[in-house]
Amino acid sequence: MPKDFDSMEDSNRSSNPSIHDLSAPARRMVLRGSLGATLGGLLGPLAGCAGGAPSAGATAAPPLLGFKSVPASREDAVSVPEGYTAQTLLPWGEPVGIAGQMPAFRADASNSGAEQEAQMGMHHDGLHYFPLDGSQRGLLVMNHEYVDYGLLFSDGVKGWDVDKVRKAQAAHGVSVSEIELRQGQWHPVRPSRHARRITAATPMVVQGPAAGHALMKTAADPAGRRVLGTLNNCASGITPWGTYLTGEENWANYFALSQAPDAHQARWGLKKGAGARWHDHDERFDATRHPNEPNRFGWIVEIDPFDPESVPVKRSAMGRAAHEGATVALTRDQRAVVYSGEDARFEYLYKFVSRDAVKPGGAKANATLLDHGTLYVARFDADGRGRWLPLVQGQGPLTAANGFADQGEVVIKTRQASDLLGATKMDRPEWVALDQRSGEVYCSLTNNRDRGGEGFPAPDAANPRANNTMGHVIRWREDGDFDAASFTWQHFVLAGDPANERPDARGAVKGDAFACPDGLWVDARGLLWIGTDMSPTQMHRGDALRLGNNALLAADPRSGEVRRFLTGPVGCELTGGTATPDGRTMFVNIQHPGETPGEISDPANPTRFSSWPGGGTRPRSATVAIRRRDGGIVGT
Repeated sequence: MPKDFDSMEDSNRSSNPSIHDLSAPARRMVLRGSLGATLGGLLGPLAGCAGGAPSAGATAAPPLLGFKSVPASREDAVSVPEGYTAQTLLPWGEPVGIAGQMPAFRADASNSGAEQEAQMGMHHDGLHYFPLDGSQRGLLVMNHEYVDYGLLFSDGVKGWDVDKVRKAQAAHGVSVSEIELRQGQWHPVRPSRHARRITAATPMVVQGPAAGHALMKTAADPAGRRVLGTLNNCASGITPWGTYLTGEENWANYFALSQAPDAHQARWGLKKGAGARWHDHDERFDATRHPNEPNRFGWIVEIDPFDPESVPVKRSAMGRAAHEGATVALTRDQRAVVYSGEDARFEYLYKFVSRDAVKPGGAKANATLLDHGTLYVARFDADGRGRWLPLVQGQGPLTAANGFADQGEVVIKTRQASDLLGATKMDRPEWVALDQRSGEVYCSLTNNRDRGGEGFPAPDAANPRANNTMGHVIRWREDGDFDAASFTWQHFVLAGDPANERPDARGAVKGDAFACPDGLWVDARGLLWIGTDMSPTQMHRGDALRLGNNALLAADPRSGEVRRFLTGPVGCELTGGTATPDGRTMFVNIQHPGETPGEISDPANPTRFSSWPGGGTRPRSATVAIRRRDGGIVGT
């Protein structure tokens, strides 16, 4: 934590003297019994939030953290605890494994757009391991969030042409790769009948309330039901019926406008001009000519990883947003509940509850489950309580008179609807993680420098820090089952450097310092894993010098202790998080190693900040497989 942040934090305490006390009701709550083990890990009764003392009568439990933390690092390398190994897999540009399409990665960035369509995409993000043969062979399905044109092209953003646009679109999306474990090492299976690339040009369908809506229709798709591609895929989730969910995050940046945006476009971040030149060679990204095309992005997309011929589906009932991801819980009567954060400053946290129960029979039997149900947005109150506000046309202010003629318009204009309902504007709610058995749900609030700034919302109970450079993790428990209309919440941890906190500060980090929590994942034993995403600007400026590079940490939800498990190379983000069923391999993603304070790397000097993972002339995002040398369960 920077010294100036310490001073700012003191002033925050003066203006919000009881902010940590606001979490006290949640500290004292009695956690209810198990909700089942279908999706979650095992977590015993919880005494309180981070650093809290056990309540009277609580039974002591053995610690979940079973490794020695690694020190903070500024090295261009991956480090793991003593007794562990880290293997690099599936970097950007390697063949994904499609039969007859095995183009090798060219370090001079000369691969064509057609070749990139058969290669691993760029900037790996959310991922999941789907077993084919238990923990020995399976599918790694992962998102590719965005691209760095200074690495993707040898001349950067100069001279846009049709193939450059094709290659850029192909480096986005999702990859499905088959891998197998042989003699303690993971190997890609190539070719594989499961191998697949889903890109910004892959045909997919829209289902749910927005399907066929007037605001979804374009000249190329007058029915408003078929879309080309998915963009800016960030976090991910899995369903109990074996499919993969991917969130479309900062999609607005890809569209061009030749005039000032209208009110609807402005609310979704469209601006005059363009962040990329895609519209010069793919006119659907010209929002002036095709004003409804942006409405066709911002959805949660469902993919069947086991069927490479299946068509991805944009599930509109769960609302349109800058979706970070989609995390699924099950109610006692087997209905699906999908939590989703919206990674943007002062945006919202959502929950969707399916109308119907999950049916046996896998993906085909549940092909429309996520098309029917109720969408909610969260309100966090100052007394440690909260409510889920229904985003339902005709209820409250969501009427035709206010611009919501039907449910399709509500889900297309989810932000505007949430504004009207008075939902809590959050500090970039990103990943959501849950423990199905304990009922604990977590959300990472990465940061928000604008909080409390001139013209911006002030600190509030759930987002207590002005100029929130460090971020925090919030935690809640539903009042009953996961479909409850209300909940009790608390701050699990206020991130930063505990050395800069007052000795009596509640919610401060207990253990290893970290900042900007992003990726979250609860493993089968109940450990909460936290990946960090300090920006390159922040790291290069030295705000987080003591914290080193971004890292992966593990937190014991019972004690609040945090330990640093892995440090990444220079400029990277630690993201993703999944494991084999036996818990003996963990997979995480190293995203954008060497990222610069600017948006685009220097194509003349692509390894200026990082050359990880080595063996080439440019840094490459990749997956890391982590195992214990003795074959034990990771984290124990």
